[in-house]
Formats: sequence, C-alpha cells, structure tokens
Amino acid sequence: MTIDPFWLTTGVALLACVLGVTGIQVYANGARRQAALVARLDDTAVPETPGRRRRRFVALDRRVRATALGRNLERRIAATGLDVTPGEFAVGLAATVAVLWVIGQAALSAFFGPICGLLGVWVAYGYLNWQRQKRIEKFINQLPELSRILANATQAGLALRMAISLAADEMESPAGDELEKVSQQLAVGAPLDDALAELADRLPSRELVVLVTTLVLANKAGGTVVSSLRNLTETLEQRKETRREVRTQLSQVSMTAYAVPVIGFGSLLLIDNMQPGALDRMTASPIGQGAVIAACALYVLGFAAIRRFSKIDV
Repeated sequence: MTIDPFWLTTGVALLACVLGVTGIQVYANGARRQAALVARLDDTAVPETPGRRRRRFVALDRRVRATALGRNLERRIAATGLDVTPGEFAVGLAATVAVLWVIGQAALSAFFGPICGLLGVWVAYGYLNWQRQKRIEKFINQLPELSRILANATQAGLALRMAISLAADEMESPAGDELEKVSQQLAVGAPLDDALAELADRLPSRELVVLVTTLVLANKAGGTVVSSLRNLTETLEQRKETRREVRTQLSQVSMTAYAVPVIGFGSLLLIDNMQPGALDRMTASPIGQGAVIAACALYVLGFAAIRRFSKIDV
C-alpha cells in the first residue's frame, strides 16, 4: 500500500505545528512559574497582580487600537470576556489566514488559496460572535438569580447601589464581572442610569433591558421595587425554560446550517481525490472561476438563510 506524498507531507506538517504549539505553551508555563517563584523569593520584588498575564505584541496592540477597526475589534473582544488584546488577536488572525491559504493552495488549487484565507477571517470573527452570544446566554440564565439577590438586598434595607455591589461579590462570571464594572462606575460618581445602560449595550437582550428598565424606574420614581423584582424573577424563570425548549427544538436545524458548507467542501476534496488535477483544470478558465465563486456565494447565502430561519426571538 503506497501513501500519497502530499497527504504524508500534510500530516507531518500538521503534527509539527501541533507539537510546536504544545512546546511553546509548555515553555511559557514553565517561564511563568519560574518568574513567580523568583518573585516570591525576592522580598523587594513587586507582587504580580493575580489573574493577569504578560501581554505580547504591545507595540502592535497600540497601533491596532489607534485605528477605527481596532477600536471596533476591542469592543467585540470585550463583549466576549476573552483575555486577549486586539494586537494578539490580529497576530492570531494573520497566522490563521496564512495557514489556511497555504493549505487551500496545496490541498485544492492555487485559486482556492485566497478563498480559504477569507474563510479564516470569517471563522475568526464568527468565533468572536459565538463567544459573545455564549456569554450573553450565560448572563441571561443568571438574571433570575440576580433579580432575586437584588430583591432580597433591597428588602433588607440596602440602597440599590449597595445591592448591585453585593450581587457583584456573590455571583459568578459573567454576571459578577459585569456587575463589578457597574459598581466601579458608580463608585467614581457615574449615574446609575448610564452605568446600567452601558451594561445593556455590552450584553444586549430583552430580559436585561426589562431588568434595567425596572431598576431605573425604581431609582427615579421609587415605589414597590421589591414586589416588582419578585414578579420579574418569576417571569425570568419562565422565559429561561421557554428559551431552553426552543433551543432544543431548533438544534437539528442549526446543525444543518453548518453541515451544508462542510458537505460542499468535502465534495471538492472527493472530486480532486478521484480525478487528480480536476480542480486545477476547472479553475484555470474564467468560467470555472466564476462557477466556484458563485457556488461559494450560494453556500454562504444558504448558511445565512438557514440561520435566519432558525433564529426565533422568545
């Protein structure tokens, strides 16, 4: 049984990349532990802030943040809760595009190199959107508990600002982290309305808008804030169960949206494997290139259409 040299080379290259990344991670962990040990033994050293890591590509990060695209990217990353700077994300994105470009040219044809590079950009931003949506969903699931804590604290006689600070200490991430930001803004004199509005902008959802509106109206007009929060807690619990049922019913449709592009890409690999050089001959003419671009556009349109039809706001 003979092994195709292309697949052997590709496998060896991927294995080398995996081993290289693993080696870099092991080396970085060892260097960080050594630095922490030296800092503990040195009485004159400044203690390292827990939970923070050493930033890389600082100069590039400053240049990226100075641009409008970099500021937009920074807001996207902040909404995901990832401990990544825009400069680090830009370097990772460039490396991903380069690797996919080379793999597309080697596995398919030279024409598919730029297409695979654009696919890398789409996947990277799609990952950010997925992390942001995942964080929003987790925050929505914590809203009933948050409303309950605020109701109990308000009933105990605490002011709304103190109730938010108490909830920030008791709740886990992401609700705890987001409420800590609100508490810090209130500590430096920011209005409660503006701090809660920024929270709703970072994690947009109908449930959070209802909670923020209730808190703002209670802070301005007073009234029975405890009973309002109690009723809101029950409503949020019911919406939580409804959202879970809808997401379960639509899980098959969501998987179909991802399966359709994978089947198309797998068909290209199958054709090139059955008839070596078929993709090179197809993309050598303008008609073939136009057909490939049209097919990619239709796959993207189909993916967007399926995702749009399976998106039901509850």
